[in-house]
Amino acid sequence: MVLGFGGDLEFDPALFEVRRGGSPVPLEPQAFDVLAYLVSHRDRVVPKEELMDSVWGGRFVSETAVTSRIKQIRRALGDDGHSQRMIRTLHGRGYRFVAPVETQPGLRPSEPIRYTVSDGLHIAYQVTGGGDLDIVLVSGFISHLELDWADPRHAHFLHRLGSFGRLIRFDKRGTGMSDRPSGIPDVETRMHDVLAVMDAVGSRRAVLVGYSEGGPMSVLCAAAHPDRVAGLVLYGTYAKRVWSEDYPWAQPQEERETYTELLVNKWDWEADMLLRCPSADEPMQRWWAQRMRASATPSTVRALMDMNSLVDVRDALPAVRVPTLVLHRSGDALVDIGGSRYIADRVPGARFEQLEGNDHFVSGNPDQILDAIEVFLRDLPGPAARPLALAAVVAPAGHRSDDVVAGLSAAGGRRRVGPAGRPVVLFDGPATAVRAGLAQLRDGDRLGIAIAEVPKDELELDAYGVQVAIGLADDAPPGSVWLTSGVRDLLAGSGIATEPVAENVFRAPR
Repeated sequence: MVLGFGGDLEFDPALFEVRRGGSPVPLEPQAFDVLAYLVSHRDRVVPKEELMDSVWGGRFVSETAVTSRIKQIRRALGDDGHSQRMIRTLHGRGYRFVAPVETQPGLRPSEPIRYTVSDGLHIAYQVTGGGDLDIVLVSGFISHLELDWADPRHAHFLHRLGSFGRLIRFDKRGTGMSDRPSGIPDVETRMHDVLAVMDAVGSRRAVLVGYSEGGPMSVLCAAAHPDRVAGLVLYGTYAKRVWSEDYPWAQPQEERETYTELLVNKWDWEADMLLRCPSADEPMQRWWAQRMRASATPSTVRALMDMNSLVDVRDALPAVRVPTLVLHRSGDALVDIGGSRYIADRVPGARFEQLEGNDHFVSGNPDQILDAIEVFLRDLPGPAARPLALAAVVAPAGHRSDDVVAGLSAAGGRRRVGPAGRPVVLFDGPATAVRAGLAQLRDGDRLGIAIAEVPKDELELDAYGVQVAIGLADDAPPGSVWLTSGVRDLLAGSGIATEPVAENVFRAPR
């Protein structure tokens, strides 16, 4: 159990730490043991002899050793022998801990951090809270499962969110406590980590709560797996990260590059916290800096910023068919509110709620966000009888079509039948589909790839996107993979190159 000593001081006996503003305060082990004993017996005066017996185990020590440790503790706590605000000396009798002590159940829960494997990498996750409803928190830029609890306001956000149901959190691959592969994966690959964590904890359906950078990944997951997503909450997020004429709310590329250089070269995370959360005090700024430095290296931050600059999930928005709540603060300086309005306008049935304030990060006035989420969760309907899912449709053409379909199916695709009996193969995401298609491609093969909303369990499909994929395959020259602009946009960060062929048509080079 974590105890608060007033202000920003925390005493954590489980981790043998005293923290100020979330950052550990140096304290020698024996001094910590003396403090722990005084705190646990704060209802009375503790004689020096009792301290010696308890801390030093009956070994002979002088009274000087005790007084020396008391001085160390006072310095660490910001106390001194004159004011004695924390530890009072009663001459000839002993010591008593006199500072107000508050139990802080919102800090560092007892539930363990565990790992599951996704695509050969270990993904760290933690489950807290409880109830019939599962809630998966898809965090923003970077998270750290342990340090996320070290700031009182952020811990309050997590604990109250966990009071609505079973809260499932994870560190995205490459950050926090999860494995760090070479490079940073695309949004689609990270989406698979969400499902892997859900499978590990036995969650069949969950509400996704995605904020900031976690929003696009949550959108893709809801669109591609409506059978696994009971609802979607988006806060302070975007559909596209970089400015364009048809998406003017995002940051221009030049500004993002300048900001990236500042983060990577100056490594000034305290200033970054003030941008994300202007209400952050100094302890919160120090916590953010500690959390960020523990969660990523400068090269990881650069790769993340570069990958996020490519994110564009606009084409997936109309395919989100689950109850959706979109929240955004009116004065958010990091992500313009226009991006959230754009999302809400294009997700069928989405509810948009503007919150007052200018904090982007969830720890700024967390109850304002949580109040809206609580109302939304209370009104959630049951699952749809026949959910449509977003899928990447691969259509082959040429004399080797049957062999290509067999190879695509072996790569994880789901074989279906399109119009006129044409075989097609479905994948959960376009990057997986393109990679599988390129792996199967031979000189005489032609492949078309498009995005479609299809029933997950039906074998015969006639959706418009299926027809588009077949048309692309028929028009493509031998030895080519053609894809729509919607597929191209969702390849952000995948490393797959594309070349324009015609309006809204692209080619994936072999």
